[in-house]
Amino acid sequence: MLFNSLDFAIFLPIVFILYWFVTNKNLKLQNLLVVAASYVFYGWWDWRFLALIIFSTLIDYYVGIGLSGIQTKSKRKILLWISLGVNLGFLGFFKYHNFFLDNFVAAFSFFGKNIDAQGMHIILPVGISFYTFQTMSYSIDVYRKKLEPTKDFIAFAAFVSFFPQLVAGPIERATNLLPQFLTKRSFSYDKAVDGMRQILWGLFKKMVIADNCAEFANEIFNNYENYSGSTLLLGAFFFAFQIYGDFSGYSDIAIGTSRLFGFNLMKNFSFPYFSRDIAEFWRRWHISLSTWFRDYLYIPLGGSKGNMQTKIRNILIVFLVSGFWHGANWTFIFWGFVNALYFIPLLLINKHRTNLSDISPGSIFARPKDIINIVFTFALTLFAWIFFRSPNLTVAFDFISNIFQKDLLTIPKMGTLTLVLILFFIVIEWFGRTDNYGIEKTFAKSNRMIRLVFYSLLISIIAILSPEKGSEFIYFQF
Repeated sequence: MLFNSLDFAIFLPIVFILYWFVTNKNLKLQNLLVVAASYVFYGWWDWRFLALIIFSTLIDYYVGIGLSGIQTKSKRKILLWISLGVNLGFLGFFKYHNFFLDNFVAAFSFFGKNIDAQGMHIILPVGISFYTFQTMSYSIDVYRKKLEPTKDFIAFAAFVSFFPQLVAGPIERATNLLPQFLTKRSFSYDKAVDGMRQILWGLFKKMVIADNCAEFANEIFNNYENYSGSTLLLGAFFFAFQIYGDFSGYSDIAIGTSRLFGFNLMKNFSFPYFSRDIAEFWRRWHISLSTWFRDYLYIPLGGSKGNMQTKIRNILIVFLVSGFWHGANWTFIFWGFVNALYFIPLLLINKHRTNLSDISPGSIFARPKDIINIVFTFALTLFAWIFFRSPNLTVAFDFISNIFQKDLLTIPKMGTLTLVLILFFIVIEWFGRTDNYGIEKTFAKSNRMIRLVFYSLLISIIAILSPEKGSEFIYFQF
């Protein structure tokens, strides 16, 4: 079920009414409603894959129970590996089976050995990379004794399958979300209004910015041989805003929807295109995944401890794994590698934690130095996105080489309205850059009528300028 669909527009009010007016006096019944609604939400796409979520939920729930009663280190490790094995096994089979098979066959063919191996037609379950990482973090935290395992199965099932963030995050930690299912929630008008405001901004990002950019990005990337260098550069620019509007828009809708039900999810994007270096970009982009890899991969590898060679190794591993997490294609791995190459020079000169504060807080304009750094960082990110978007590495390198032709300085003749919309979007985000999302406090000190006019303007833009045929959220495929 898509957030920007009529189905969800009907589904959400029904669940909201049942949640606050029918089951609100019984916490367990309320959590049971969340589980049922979440399974309907996910099963709307393909009910058969509900079995994966249910099985993963059962495994991690009983692993947690088992870890609470066992102190022997070796036995605790066995239970942890059961959890990791099941979740990574699901992920490996559905997402990476054919990738490994194809590369295995290609490797033998390179040495003159032909192997006849047919790949399987495997449907990738929506959101499998997200909910498997969420359940694994629970088992790891219980194993590390950072979290007491819950004995409330309904609450745990609700934590695993919570429909707002089930298929594209944020990837929540049990330490944050699970306790919210174990305590009574009360309706907050202010929190609900704030949630609706964030949902509106998320829909604008997705339906206006991302979907309009997608039309041009898809046309240019799919026919890159026919376009000038300037148009190819514009295509990469459009994709940069497509993926940001698409993914951060989903996160905004997920977080806003959660607030309607009294839950607080972690912030997943913090205006990443205003970053002044690539390290800051990765502290602001897909925060739930970046911090997941930090806590469960980077730090266990040694983190920033040890000599410089060890630090570089750890950075390379994290970025390569992060790229591979996105998909079974060498383009994603190379995208991760490129970002590692961007990051390592900052590590070498100890500048990777320089820009930790908001840019120019309390000021309308940024310093010239910051503007230059923002533009440079965005250019690096834009270049890396070409690998992320391309179907294979050959196309990616061809696309890049075709950019740097003599017609790079010509003016592309497409997407004028979309560029105006992006400019409007950037201005709104700039003024809201120190908040949780772009319009959280826009016109907050103005009278109610001005705010209503602004929200009506956004709704009108969504209604009028959204493409007739929208696209699915990009991160559903991951």
